[in-house]
Amino acid sequence: MSELFPIIVILTVIALALGIIVLVIALKKKKEGKYPEPDYRAFFILGTCLLPVGVPLWISTNNPGLLGISGLGAVYIIIGLAHRDKWKKT
Repeated sequence: MSELFPIIVILTVIALALGIIVLVIALKKKKEGKYPEPDYRAFFILGTCLLPVGVPLWISTNNPGLLGISGLGAVYIIIGLAHRDKWKKT
């Protein structure tokens, strides 16, 4: 366990640093008005993919945490349908 501790600390510090960098860049783009509108159609498509995948994964592994994949899919479908008027045409 003691051999892995420095590696875990280093990976945690790297992850936090990258997260802070991404957050600063996102806030800067939002402040400048360069932050694009999300593609809500992609949320809907991703939700329709995740919703049916979560239940078989949950049943096959008997891990209730995998049921969250279906929940995430349902949330994505709701977000996509709530913003249906903003769907981007492809």
